[in-house]
Amino acid sequence: MLTTLHTSYTDTRAADLAWALGRDPLPALATLDLELSGAHVQLRLLGASHQVLLEEERGSCSETVACLPGSSTPLPLGVAKRVGDWEYEFAAHVEELTPSQFAVRAQELLALVSGHPHGLAGVFPGSPHAFTALVAQRQEGAVHWRTWHAYPQDGQLVATRTRVDVRAPALANGPSADGDFRPRAVQTRGA
Repeated sequence: MLTTLHTSYTDTRAADLAWALGRDPLPALATLDLELSGAHVQLRLLGASHQVLLEEERGSCSETVACLPGSSTPLPLGVAKRVGDWEYEFAAHVEELTPSQFAVRAQELLALVSGHPHGLAGVFPGSPHAFTALVAQRQEGAVHWRTWHAYPQDGQLVATRTRVDVRAPALANGPSADGDFRPRAVQTRGA
């Protein structure tokens, strides 16, 4: 789905992006609700970038990548952590492109995301290449999403990739899912 966002372009530099987990829903300019094999995912376009809300019977997860006033967590290159019963993995990359490369890449991404059944893209006023785009899917039990944040004035395209999966249950004997070893039960024989 492609939409025009009727707001000023507030996240005007890649360096202004911050990352946060667990934030409450922020005001959205456009949303897309998805059901992905038992998981409810809401893709949210904000005036300041994106938010993804994931809910499943095991719990919920909220990711925000945006200009967040007062945030002290800049956009990390990578994160791997536990969120409740979830394993959360995040990666970000900034591409530096020439104006012609940027225009081509922007057109490709907007076509890809707007044509995807689980995609949401929003173009900001002032430039057809100023956009935020998200696409989600469920694959091998995990929920994945990718996002792109375009800054044509600087020739920067920020791409993120997220994977959220349920932790494997701990084994009764031997190593647990977190790598710690649990003592094995000692078996004794009667006399």
